[in-house]
Amino acid sequence: MGSMDSTSSDRTAAARDRDSDGRARNARPRDGLGRPLPYGAQGVPRQPEGVVRRPEESVAEAQRLLDEGKPFHAHEVFEDAWKSGPQEERELWRGLAQLAVGLTHTARGNVAGGARLLRRGAAAAEAWAAGAGAAGAHPHGIDLRGVVAWARELAAEVERGGGVPVDAGARAPRLRGAAG
Repeated sequence: MGSMDSTSSDRTAAARDRDSDGRARNARPRDGLGRPLPYGAQGVPRQPEGVVRRPEESVAEAQRLLDEGKPFHAHEVFEDAWKSGPQEERELWRGLAQLAVGLTHTARGNVAGGARLLRRGAAAAEAWAAGAGAAGAHPHGIDLRGVVAWARELAAEVERGGGVPVDAGARAPRLRGAAG
């Protein structure tokens, strides 16, 4: 075998889509379901990371993205709320992020992973609500009971459907119930 002029460890931070501290910063464009596209392709605008929003703003922005069929991007909004919100709400936002990722996977045709994440997110949100008492029924205007039911119904449906991807926008949950 001949010698190689470079190894993967010799790549520059820019070539590896890493910042100056070595953290991953994938600059590849992405589609609405978060799948990487080839460099130079036209993707959808990425959600900026680390945005601190009021909870009601997070819910509204996530709903907009879900309605547009962009659950991966809605997950990013929920993740920001999870990381920047009060400690006592972390499990709520984490559960909602898992639900959005579950919808992402079902839209991509990953039935097993999608159903598992939908159920995990539903369980996390339900557990949070049980610990939150009366405030757990509609935190920040979210119809948590309805969202949990939606997640479990979709998980069962995609498992029965034989791996057929769902239309993420058409199957998006109504975070604030039928009126939201």
